[in-house]
Amino acid sequence: MLQVPFIRQNKELVLERLALKQFKELGLVDEVLALDDKRKQLTLAYDDSQAKIRTLSEEIGKLMKGGQKEEAEQRKAAVADLKLQQGPINEQLNETEKLLHDTLTKLPNLPAAAVPAGKTPEENVEVRAGGNKPNLAADAVPHWDLAKKYDLIDFELGNKITGSGFPVYKNKGAKLQRALIHYFLDYNTNNGYTEYQPPHLVNADSAYGTGQLPDKEGQMYFVGEDKLYLIPTAEVPVTNIYRDEILKDTDLPIKMTAYTPCFRREAGSYGKDVRGLNRVHQFDKVEVVQLVHPDQSYTVLEEMVAHVEGLIQSLQLPYRILRLCGGDMGFTSALTYDFEVYSAAQQKWLEVSSVSNFEAYQANRMKIRFKDSGGKPQLVHTLNGSSLALPRILACLLENNQAADGIHIPPVLQAYFGAGKIS
Repeated sequence: MLQVPFIRQNKELVLERLALKQFKELGLVDEVLALDDKRKQLTLAYDDSQAKIRTLSEEIGKLMKGGQKEEAEQRKAAVADLKLQQGPINEQLNETEKLLHDTLTKLPNLPAAAVPAGKTPEENVEVRAGGNKPNLAADAVPHWDLAKKYDLIDFELGNKITGSGFPVYKNKGAKLQRALIHYFLDYNTNNGYTEYQPPHLVNADSAYGTGQLPDKEGQMYFVGEDKLYLIPTAEVPVTNIYRDEILKDTDLPIKMTAYTPCFRREAGSYGKDVRGLNRVHQFDKVEVVQLVHPDQSYTVLEEMVAHVEGLIQSLQLPYRILRLCGGDMGFTSALTYDFEVYSAAQQKWLEVSSVSNFEAYQANRMKIRFKDSGGKPQLVHTLNGSSLALPRILACLLENNQAADGIHIPPVLQAYFGAGKIS
């Protein structure tokens, strides 16, 4: 959530950056400032009334001690009148504060200066690429055919048990999933991240804190009776670990990683782009999250990008890194890098990770603060990234490593998988 003082002091900049993000409801900025003005006026009126009540109360005490009961009763009547007047003022103040808060939540985070202009994914900027695209045999097939041939994933069974988009991994497919999760977590913990096993359901406060509510409510599964949400990413429970806490500056950075299943409704998904593992409603993902000093967040962002890049390189997959343009960014992000790996059998790039800096946007919602060297509380900056999302990684591993004698496993995974290939 943006901070009102910043909006007030930088209104033109705010409007300019929101326009870069292709945000259409720019009038909300004026609404926020008008509501804040009204809040200040009501607060001043309430505080003025309180000051008069305190003054009169002191006078009442003195008059009573001096035996001036009639004058004291007059003061008491004046206090009673002021308290009656306070009721409507307080009610208006509470309503205004709520409306101000609700209006602020409709404003997305501002894109950073490094965010390129653009409206569509085609206008994202490639930062760098690596790895080599494999030269597959003429009879190479996509991962959904490989999954059936080697009995790795049963899409029809998932449809029977739950519905489309809920694959069932089996045999060596399940084992490869487990190997990837184990390897990804080891890779992260060996680089200073503390591992967590968080809940897979969160309350509305947690979903609000990271920006899933109210922006992405339609994309989450809701357990109505218990008023809980199935998590769309481990980012939600992990970042909320420090909600409403004040840290020491020496505690930073805080580096966390977690494996969870993730649940996304993906409403409106259809067609060839959702075949197999390309887009599913339940999938496994390992996440990295950092809470950092504001002065360090963009340095840390580049470190996290390099961290994920090293992981993809270790899997020997061809990849590219894109800096997202304003129109393709998420609601809460200030700067996002997407990682895509090349699916050789499908001959297309598939997104496998996003690494983002949210600056103070999430921290302001969750009230995650730290005391600086002068003892003044400040909001931390939050960052996260996929390290990695498994479905498309698995799809590309199967497709890119298929050969006449089976599917070859990258060397870095062989100890985790227990074999060099699937045959």
